[in-house]
Amino acid sequence: VQLQASGGGFVQAGGSLRLSCATSGSTFRGYTVGWFRQAPGKEREFVAGIVWSTRIIFYADLVKGRFTLSRDNFNTVDLQMDNLKPEDTAVYYCATGTMILSERRNRDAYKFWGQGTQVTVSS
Repeated sequence: VQLQASGGGFVQAGGSLRLSCATSGSTFRGYTVGWFRQAPGKEREFVAGIVWSTRIIFYADLVKGRFTLSRDNFNTVDLQMDNLKPEDTAVYYCATGTMILSERRNRDAYKFWGQGTQVTVSS
């Protein structure tokens, strides 16, 4: 499974960005798709995810109410990020894999990863 993440950029605090994750040559059917982020000197952390077949969506507490995840009917998962804060600055990665529901926030459960896209939020 190949993933392509896009949509990162530079924005002022309070602004918005929209990230997209697309798979080429296949669909996400049967997979869970997650967004993670990694700031300099920090561990890669879970942000949001979706179980493709059931459309169950789940968020990290830090982004709940500010980020919204959605999907199309074929091969794209979007992450709408509103009211961005400087602490949201990180490289954002999309990832996918098959896993049990209890593992969906665990980065080690995701087998396939995209290349990452930089999000920078200035204060």
